[in-house]
Amino acid sequence: MMNLVKVTTKGRYALRLMLDLACQDGKSYVPLKAVSTREDISRKYLEQIVPMLTQAGLLKTVRGPLGGYKLAKPTDEVTVADILAVTETNVTHIACLDEPGSCDRSETCPSAELWREVDGLVNNFFSGITLADLVERKKTMKLPIV
Repeated sequence: MMNLVKVTTKGRYALRLMLDLACQDGKSYVPLKAVSTREDISRKYLEQIVPMLTQAGLLKTVRGPLGGYKLAKPTDEVTVADILAVTETNVTHIACLDEPGSCDRSETCPSAELWREVDGLVNNFFSGITLADLVERKKTMKLPIV
């Protein structure tokens, strides 16, 4: 089986960070160190991802001893596509879609439309899954919601 979808480590870790925060009470700010420990992700790596998510309006941040991070929107309003849009340029990585004009046959190539459809299917799939859905999946799998 071939893989047409490629999500980088940054995208996967951003999703794990957001899911971790979605599993919290949502009222208090969560220190990055706590997320780093629970998710076994380097704090320095998370520190690179957090500004991207904050700038995109997905995270709220507060500095200081009681500071930390929490979701900026309810879990049912944040999709996997929203998160990946912050960290990924194109998850399908099909050259003629990634670099418009790179192929002189794109206007006459019967497979170009196929690749656009694949790209649309992947984007629609990720747009249809919210953080609330992932929290439910975690509960169904009987994984701890910490």
